[in-house]
Amino acid sequence: MPRWTTRQIPDQTGRCAVVTGANSGIGYVTARELARSGARVLLACRNEARGSAALDRLRTEVPAAEAEFRPLDLADLSSVRAFATGLDTFDRSRLDLLVNNAGVMALPYRTTADGFEMQLGTNHLGHFALTGLLLPRLLATPGARIVTVSSFLHVLASVDPDTLNSSRPYHRWAAYGRSKSANLLFVHELANRLAAAGSQVVAAAAHPGYASTNLQTTGARMAGRRSVERLMELGNRIVGQRPEGGALPTLCAATAPQVKPDAFIGPRGGLRGAPAPSPRAPWTTNDALSARLWAASERLTGVRYDFSAPAGP
Repeated sequence: MPRWTTRQIPDQTGRCAVVTGANSGIGYVTARELARSGARVLLACRNEARGSAALDRLRTEVPAAEAEFRPLDLADLSSVRAFATGLDTFDRSRLDLLVNNAGVMALPYRTTADGFEMQLGTNHLGHFALTGLLLPRLLATPGARIVTVSSFLHVLASVDPDTLNSSRPYHRWAAYGRSKSANLLFVHELANRLAAAGSQVVAAAAHPGYASTNLQTTGARMAGRRSVERLMELGNRIVGQRPEGGALPTLCAATAPQVKPDAFIGPRGGLRGAPAPSPRAPWTTNDALSARLWAASERLTGVRYDFSAPAGP
């Protein structure tokens, strides 16, 4: 892949995009650059004040932007369903791009509104449900894509679908790795099922490398671990790249013509650099494991995917 920058983003005029977690960090940059390229963008964020502030900032930075904000809490399936239902007022039928970007990292143990471990529930199950509920729009839109943001730290842990939401001893970084492996397994299985259905929708994944955002410090702050928080802040300054760099793999996966189904795009250097195909743990392309995770995710969320071709107008 040639060195890729935002200059290579094709014209997005007429396309509709939803970006989760677009109030800050790489999510905000992703939404801003899509809007700058002509897309109509919906910022889907948990916190209404921060989401509204991000929208104001985007309109300041890109005065011609077509952008809206809608509340979405991926840790609450009722919020996910309400968001999907309310999308009719954004666009009645089409959706060209869904960017599953929002996430949490290494939090102290807590559960979602539906009783799921928070990292698994937010990073994987919330996006699994959202994608399934929005799938009819994506199937009805020529050239649609689904991009899910994982992490190079997915290598920390695989997934056992039989104990997906068990009360096993909790280790925050292992739980984070599990949720990010689940992201990649979800993309793998989704790509398989789209292909089996004869759909041209592209499901791909990306990771930002080490991007300097508030994601690294939130978990330590919530746990009251000030020394760890300071260490993370230092890492952000020394190792991390700016969100503009961290967003490039997501933007590449979302817009570059050469991206194939089940691609995994990350920084060429691992932690930073231009977008390039990224290595991934072997378990994230295991067909049997991805199918089992899919079945467990459907059971836990109550969302069943319908890959049948949408009816014509």
